[in-house]
Amino acid sequence: MACYKILRDCPSFVLIQDVGPWDSHKSITNDAESVVAELAPGLGDRKLFYVDSEGDTDRLLVKDGKFAGFKSEQPRDANSKFFR
Repeated sequence: MACYKILRDCPSFVLIQDVGPWDSHKSITNDAESVVAELAPGLGDRKLFYVDSEGDTDRLLVKDGKFAGFKSEQPRDANSKFFR
């Protein structure tokens, strides 16, 4: 199971971040199905973004409460105004 923390929980999106350690836990990217299954009940129509182990911010697509793929989004920096 991935180890992550919630950085932002906003009306339009949730932003999570990988925290590892990756010798003990999967990354969000490698455990996307489980991460989405855990968070989907509280998402509603909100988007789910994540900061991966490389520091890039992307989106986990969710359809009917299940992982539906990845989407590269701009901005990719979690410190940008978009995520504040």
